[in-house]
Amino acid sequence: MRTLDETDREILRLLLSDARRPYSDIADRVGLSAPAVSDRVERLQELGVLESFTVTLDRSMLTEGARLLITVTLDPAAEPAVEEVSSHDRVEHAFLTAAGDLVFVAIVSDGDVRPLVSELLGGDEELIRGLEVELLAGSSWSPTLGDAELAIECVECGNTVTSEGESARIDDTLYHFCCGSCLANFEERFERLQEGA
Repeated sequence: MRTLDETDREILRLLLSDARRPYSDIADRVGLSAPAVSDRVERLQELGVLESFTVTLDRSMLTEGARLLITVTLDPAAEPAVEEVSSHDRVEHAFLTAAGDLVFVAIVSDGDVRPLVSELLGGDEELIRGLEVELLAGSSWSPTLGDAELAIECVECGNTVTSEGESARIDDTLYHFCCGSCLANFEERFERLQEGA
C-alpha cells in the first residue's frame, strides 16, 4: 500500500482550490500526464480520501434567512450523528467537539432555532443541556491539507495501515490491512461466510 506523496498532496490542494479544475491543468502543474492524474484521483477516491466534488456558494448573494452559529450542549448520553446534521438542507457545516457539544452553521428564516434543533436531534429535546445562538456577520470556509498522511484503519484489527500494509479487492470491494496476517484472517473468515451462505 502506498502512502500519500507530495504529488498526491498537490493534486488534493489544487482540487481543494477548484474542484472543477481540468485534469490537464493539474497534470501541467504536477508534471504528470492527464491520465496519470486521473488514475491518482480515482485511487484517492477509492481510498476514501476524496469523498466528493462540491460547489461553494456565496451566501451573501442569496436571501433565505439569517445565518447562525448554533452551539448545542448535549446530555453526555447523547450520540448525535454529525453526518446527518450536516446533510440537513438548512445546515452548512456541523462539528462535534471533544466535549460533546454539537456546533453548526444553519440558515434560519423564521427566527426560531428550537424547532430546527429539535428536528436535528430527532425530536428528543431532553438531550439539550444548553443552547447558544450567534448571528454570523461573515464566514470563510477554506479546507486545508498541510502535510497530511494517510490514516486508514485495518478492517481486521483496527490498527493504522502503514506503507507496509496490504490492500485486497474481495467481492468487488477494496479492503485495507495492516499486515498479511490480518488479510489472511479476513479472507479465511470471508470464505467461511461465503460457504455457509
